Amino acid sequence: MTSIRSGARRAPLLLLLLGVFAGTLFASLPARAGTPDEYLRQAREAQSTGDLQAAERFYLMVPPPGPLGDDGQFVESRMQVARQRFALKDLDGAEAAAREVLAVYPDNAEAVNLAGSVVRERLPKWRRYLDDTLRFLPTLLHGSLMTLALVLFTMAVSPFGGLLIALGRISPVKLLSGTCWFVIWFFRGTPLLLQLFFIYYGLPALGVTLKPMSAAFMGLGLNYSAYLAEIIRGAIQSIDHGQTEAAKALGMTPWQTMRRVIIPQTYKRLVPPVGNEFIALIKDTALVSTIAMVELMRSADQIFNAYFNVTVLVLAAAIYLCFTSVFTFVFERVEHRLGVYERR
Repeated sequence: MTSIRSGARRAPLLLLLLGVFAGTLFASLPARAGTPDEYLRQAREAQSTGDLQAAERFYLMVPPPGPLGDDGQFVESRMQVARQRFALKDLDGAEAAAREVLAVYPDNAEAVNLAGSVVRERLPKWRRYLDDTLRFLPTLLHGSLMTLALVLFTMAVSPFGGLLIALGRISPVKLLSGTCWFVIWFFRGTPLLLQLFFIYYGLPALGVTLKPMSAAFMGLGLNYSAYLAEIIRGAIQSIDHGQTEAAKALGMTPWQTMRRVIIPQTYKRLVPPVGNEFIALIKDTALVSTIAMVELMRSADQIFNAYFNVTVLVLAAAIYLCFTSVFTFVFERVEHRLGVYERR
């Protein structure tokens, strides 16, 4: 009777030990009976916690396309493994995972690109930079033509617009002077980006719809005309008032005095500040990329978002530096030529 009771007491303990052992055994085995969706969910959870080995194990459990496997799930799982291995510099493993996809879907663009990235990663650094330059430079140069067009247009229009606004600003006519003051105050006091947004996105609400190029030309032209107006006004008013009195003594009209005497003397004083404004203009053209203008900055941004390759940013910076260097040299030469008589 005592042995029976002791055996009855041991039975729950044995069952508990067997349950723990079975649970440990089944937990150590991969859950191959799960569905592809479950494997993907478990893989993402492991990836989010930083357990990359467990994530890769679950991704590899997703079967190939067939009765139990779905093509989208298979491609996603293998490409996740390939990208993870590529990030960890396991090039052979990344290529093997990409080849699994290509064995089933030879035309899969994502797998083809990753396999090409593996081949490229195995090249020497100088060769990779050279290949990137040859691949990205034509697109960047095409975008830089639009940047150059924006710069040249603004350089051609804004000096005349600035001169007219400056003459109106110093006009004795109060209405004209006040209007020109308001134009200068508004365009100098608000960001160029905001002005571009208003012209491109705001004017359609008022019934005026412009194409991106027209909006960019208008925004840059108005903004730089306002800045140059203050520079020109300061240069005009810096000329000694005796010059105006002498012109009047010769019988010149106010317009003749301004055109023949005052304005020609401002050229030497205008070149340095105007040159600085146009150098800044080269960089400010990057803002028009926000209104769907495909110029140098937008071209670089599109390529970088597609390839995540920093070489394209270095190339874009080099092109901007070339533009600014050329314009700086030109303005220095112009300043030198205009000041030749003052040095004698």
